[in-house]
Amino acid sequence: MGVLLTTELLAEIRRPGTARHFQVFDSEVKGLYADCLSSGRIQFRLRYRINGKYRFATLGDADLYSVEQARDIARKILQDILLGNDPKPKKNHSQALTFKVFFFNHYLPYVKSYKRSWMTDLSVINNQILPSLGNKLLGDCTMVDFTQLVHAMMAKGYAPGTTNRVIILLRFAFKLAREWELIHKDHDPTRNLRPLKFDNRIERYLSQAQLDRLFSELARSENVLLPEVMAFLIFTGARKQEALRAKWVDVDMSQRLWRIPHTKSSKIRHVPLSNGALAILRRMKQNQPTQNATAGYIFGNPKTGKPFVSVFRSWDKARRRAQLPELRIHDLRHSFASFLVNAGRSLYEVQEILGHSDIRTTSRYAHLSRERLLEAVATVPEPQISINPG
Repeated sequence: MGVLLTTELLAEIRRPGTARHFQVFDSEVKGLYADCLSSGRIQFRLRYRINGKYRFATLGDADLYSVEQARDIARKILQDILLGNDPKPKKNHSQALTFKVFFFNHYLPYVKSYKRSWMTDLSVINNQILPSLGNKLLGDCTMVDFTQLVHAMMAKGYAPGTTNRVIILLRFAFKLAREWELIHKDHDPTRNLRPLKFDNRIERYLSQAQLDRLFSELARSENVLLPEVMAFLIFTGARKQEALRAKWVDVDMSQRLWRIPHTKSSKIRHVPLSNGALAILRRMKQNQPTQNATAGYIFGNPKTGKPFVSVFRSWDKARRRAQLPELRIHDLRHSFASFLVNAGRSLYEVQEILGHSDIRTTSRYAHLSRERLLEAVATVPEPQISINPG
């Protein structure tokens, strides 16, 4: 006897981290069951009998298929069996999937369910992968195909970081395809595909003169919130999206703390608010309607109340007028860190405020502290030393 499989039941029985692996059979379609792995992942499978022997078919991941879709697939297989057909040879039908079909019918629906940066994946797929591999069969591709793609990107002048995003995405995509049994378990043309080695640690630090020049131009921007947003980044060291999506409900003015619920590391972070940051928040609160100043976005678009999709255009105009055409918004975060280190704060304190999960990420600023130490020792007075020529 089984139980009626439902979406609610599947959500209830997900137990990531448990050592138990169990199955829950459906009471509506004979042989259909949810295979619940100890990781919390659930796959729909079908147990059926042919010539007196039990066989099993994997129908799909519960993150990709609904219970009803799984039932429909199971019913079709069972109907084939009644007609005398063996569904086993059809197991490899999905090897005929093209890259385009795989990414849009399988990969993207899956990553959308948990990955906040899935739009970045979509951009990489559309712009770098599909133009050369879109019509190629997933099960037919080889290491040569990917090597040619990487070489073509390098020849076109793509940055190593962009090329590496393609490599990492392809490796993950084939890992999923094997787990979902869309390709043979031993087919891994990405096995020897390694990311390019390069140093992407670009740090630019603003001097006081550059900072003054930049904010003088930001004040002239047609985007009236741009100078407030950029000043808030300088005062907090936050990432651009963290500031653009900041909500009043996460700010405690009395405790001088800003709670960031959705960070790059997926961990809640609390940022201490300086006098400068508090002054910006008070100005923003005064200039917003009462309802928005209590529950909405702090730097929401005045027209929509929603976060800005992009501020690049107005930022680009301001930085060029300030004669800083290479300056990135992220460099404001680097500048914040340099201000802290040059003020004598430890790398541990900088790590905590910036929310780095690994001190090695923060160690890129260590050279700043060494410069301060050199300046410190240079202040020691030189004694007059007389040398006896002997």
